[in-house]
Amino acid sequence: MAFTSVEICTGAGGQALGLENARFKHLACVEVDPRACVTLRTNRPEWNILEQDLNEWSGSRFAGKVDLFAGGVPCPPFSKAGKQLGEDDERNLFPRAMDLIEQIDPRAVMIENVRGLLDPVFQGFRDSIDRRLASIGFVTGWKLLNASDYGVSQLRPRVVLVALKREYAGGFTWPEKSRTPPPSVGSLLEDLMSANGWEGAADWAERAKTIAPTLVGGSHKHGGPDLGPTRARKAWAALGVEGRTIAEAAPEPGFRGLPRLTVRMGARVQGFPDDWTFAGPKTAGWRQVGNAFPPPVAEAVGKQIASALRTASAAPENMFALAPDRPSELPLAG
Repeated sequence: MAFTSVEICTGAGGQALGLENARFKHLACVEVDPRACVTLRTNRPEWNILEQDLNEWSGSRFAGKVDLFAGGVPCPPFSKAGKQLGEDDERNLFPRAMDLIEQIDPRAVMIENVRGLLDPVFQGFRDSIDRRLASIGFVTGWKLLNASDYGVSQLRPRVVLVALKREYAGGFTWPEKSRTPPPSVGSLLEDLMSANGWEGAADWAERAKTIAPTLVGGSHKHGGPDLGPTRARKAWAALGVEGRTIAEAAPEPGFRGLPRLTVRMGARVQGFPDDWTFAGPKTAGWRQVGNAFPPPVAEAVGKQIASALRTASAAPENMFALAPDRPSELPLAG
């Protein structure tokens, strides 16, 4: 049984791909960035890609037809790299997302963001989101998920908000962690590092024995095609990777020094399949990759939402009353 979804701020399609794997049919994917829209249309021509500013888009045509409203609203308002201005940041699209949820009236909601959203400074903001969703019949839960717990070869902590209409909320539980650890960066990327005949690929892979630091993509205003700030680059250097720039191609025979990642390598670290292509030059492609929500994580959460929608089970009247001291980590079902 397939469920329907509408996704906002779709980007390069990480969350949308994961939800597709969880058997959600996308009625619309809304994205403002032209390059990302080309990426989406190239990889999934059957999807309904709407290249529109979210503040100007209306979801009224989908009202009452959607099982899941999903998205990854811009993270700079809650990221330490973005000064954590929260609701005072002009890029904060949570209020617009809430407006669209009211308009579309889905049975479930899934929104992902950076781990900074769980910082104490944003407790009041999260509470306001909970109250607004509760006013239209939803039970909400927030949880920090690490991508490495779901087969992705990087830590990549992300906050996920899940909300379900009360008649379905009792059937939801957060996805269990994978029993198998993710592959190391070396084993994951050795074939790509050796693709152009670099003789040092096997030795490099032997050195890169752990999972990756969190990939970053930068914003349109700040950040280029690199592996992040100094601390992140040092972590990559420990894996034998040069993080100051991104490469156009894998190392060639005779290469000496630390190799760089390509866009395709970064996409594999994020959990994208190798046939998922990214539109535009290197900088545009890396920005799409680095800012994506790993598809395996979206799939894991999506499957749990689908299971809850198939099994209507009412939640208690006040889920947060069960653990008022730690509401941000409270699951929807005990």
